[in-house]
Amino acid sequence: MSSSDHSGCRFCGSKLEHIFVDLGVSPLVQSFLSSDQLNQMEPFYPLQVFVCATCFLVQLHEFVAPENIFSDYLYFASYSDTWLAHAKRYTDEMVRRFPISNNSLVIEIASNDGYLLQYFAEKNIPVLGVEPAANVARVAAQKGISSVVKFFSTATARELLAAGKSADLLLGNNVLAHVPDINDFVGGMKILLKPQGVITMEFPHLMQLMEQNQFDTIYHEHFSYFSFLTVEKIFAAHGLTLFDVEELPTHGGSLRIFARHAEDSTKPVGPRVTDLRTREESAGYARLETYSRFAEQVKETKRKLLEFLINAKRNGKKIAAYGAAAKGNTLLNYCAIRTDFLDYTVDRSPYKQGMFLPGTRIPVYSPDQIKRTQPDYLLILPWNLKDEIIEQNAYIRDWGGQFVVPIPEVTVYS
Repeated sequence: MSSSDHSGCRFCGSKLEHIFVDLGVSPLVQSFLSSDQLNQMEPFYPLQVFVCATCFLVQLHEFVAPENIFSDYLYFASYSDTWLAHAKRYTDEMVRRFPISNNSLVIEIASNDGYLLQYFAEKNIPVLGVEPAANVARVAAQKGISSVVKFFSTATARELLAAGKSADLLLGNNVLAHVPDINDFVGGMKILLKPQGVITMEFPHLMQLMEQNQFDTIYHEHFSYFSFLTVEKIFAAHGLTLFDVEELPTHGGSLRIFARHAEDSTKPVGPRVTDLRTREESAGYARLETYSRFAEQVKETKRKLLEFLINAKRNGKKIAAYGAAAKGNTLLNYCAIRTDFLDYTVDRSPYKQGMFLPGTRIPVYSPDQIKRTQPDYLLILPWNLKDEIIEQNAYIRDWGGQFVVPIPEVTVYS
């Protein structure tokens, strides 16, 4: 479990010497290829994950600058009905729980295409997005959601503050993992938050990633993977106290943390914080040996998936995939699954249709392709949306088609 690379932990600066899991080399999972790029070389980068022996932050080295990943982005949150419903529920809950009104300002970091802020705007609550991808921010603008096209940082926070903007509610969904300089990012939130304001952040829970074998949620765009114990330390180091936490089903198991200024005594620390902290400590998330077990279960998942696909192909079965999701690209590249196993994949996003998956070069079509070709198996790559996808594609049962979910282990649904 040792490595010769001694780069420092992105939170505490300790040497990174312990490998959590090694997924080989992989392209950037959102770097889809057009047909005229198929004869060009693709950059691949090591997908080796470390765990810090001091603060237990699980992390990747930064091989690619965020500007090269997120400035022109193909992920548009509004193409998932499940995710939109989640965003609407969140909006209703925050308005019910906290004094958010048309005199407040809700700021979302990594606001994407306005998928969430639109629901606050419907309630006549002022909103502002901070979104680094200009192409995605333009879509938000069409919905009337104004965005600052920048990466969030302490400098961005100071600029907004100087312009008279500060947040009653400051939120970020699935952005914390995407931040290479975690101290600069959390420090910026401290600056931008009003004295009695609330921060909420959602991110995949490391405990669920490990227990449910969700190694495919590891990719270069995700620099960090958080336990509650570690994220609490990071926020505390910047004068922010976590006063509540929710465990959510999204993305295979996420946390929603609630933070306030350490000096804000109006929001006492609730029992869910103490409970989760105790559970993680009991499960060994403050001990290095707990992290050393993960790599072998990942290898076994790869073997099982390849066994299933090899047997299916030997029996003359046609296999297609559903979803051009980032996690699917990690899975396919790690398992070396290409068009020898999968005829194609489909995706509802028109931005991905007609493109090819990075690394594996599997073509992406519209979901109509499923009816045209009638595959025997549909491999669901965004397994976190499997219920939605199975319901939308139930018609494959008309020709005896079955669904396959690869994580936490290969499961076939008739």
